[in-house]
Amino acid sequence: MSERLEDIASAMVTPGQGILAADESSGTIKKRFDTIGLESTEENRRDYREMMFRADDAMKSCISGVILYDETIRQKAADGTPLVDVIKASGAVPGIKVDGGAKPLAGFDGETITEGLDGLRERLAEYYGLGARFAKWRGVISISNDLPSWGAVKQNAQALARYAALCQEAGIVPIVEPEVLMDGKPGDHSIDRCYEVTEWVLKTVFAELYDARVSLEGMVLKPNMVIDGKNARKASREEVAEKTVRCLKSTVPAAVPGIAFLSGGQSDEEATAHLSLMNAGFDMPWALTFSYGRALQAAALKTWAGKKENVAAAQKAFAHRAKMNSLAATGQWKQDLEAA
Repeated sequence: MSERLEDIASAMVTPGQGILAADESSGTIKKRFDTIGLESTEENRRDYREMMFRADDAMKSCISGVILYDETIRQKAADGTPLVDVIKASGAVPGIKVDGGAKPLAGFDGETITEGLDGLRERLAEYYGLGARFAKWRGVISISNDLPSWGAVKQNAQALARYAALCQEAGIVPIVEPEVLMDGKPGDHSIDRCYEVTEWVLKTVFAELYDARVSLEGMVLKPNMVIDGKNARKASREEVAEKTVRCLKSTVPAAVPGIAFLSGGQSDEEATAHLSLMNAGFDMPWALTFSYGRALQAAALKTWAGKKENVAAAQKAFAHRAKMNSLAATGQWKQDLEAA
């Protein structure tokens, strides 16, 4: 495969394929395992992820890239094959989460800044050696009637731009993820408030990327959809699709090869339906696909429940969600396909 950033970015947004976010931190994966009563040991985490990476139907036809956690990129499958090689064998690009998580932003009550820039150049060089060809950094933007503040938007946008520039220097495609939180507190904002904040955040992020000399052709954007807060849901699926596309068209340069949405608090089916409506109803200058974690994995995790005998059934559940989202990425998903 070509090592040009533009080619890797294009491969990550291959039509009808999307990105599996399997980069849950140790704390997050423990919470997921708690729901199935499974202890979060290194071996269990490995087995769970290997189960997905070896789901050939899903991986070969629906998944273009996999975001890994530091532990996972170093792990070997049960038979001794590095997990990175299992992913590559399916034709997907291995990637790595490099941020240190959102921490309280000093002086800004209720807002966060993502840490992890210190030593990032050296870590990227190591990850490149381990096989990663793209990376992910998530900036978290709180939203309410009063938030975000200009200071928090600006500082998160600058961090995203510095991270992106370091990635490209290392031969790694940056996924730039500014997430306006749908399920933040109090979560009662309207879809129009989300539009206003998302537009402001994206304009600021692209201004910073430009100032940091980041090549837009060699990156992928991972934004939230424009949607009302989780405690105020009333916008129709059509309205979410229309407002999201309108917001992206007013902020995202056509040079960006693709946009891979996060699911951020939506149900599995909602996230799929919204994506399909956007792809079916609008002409856009970039590929529009998915980069889902929980929305791709929830059914598979529940089915697997930590038991070897459930692996095949869990892979089937994962393949079903991957297939539904693959159809959505080309605008062909239909509600009645879910029952299959």
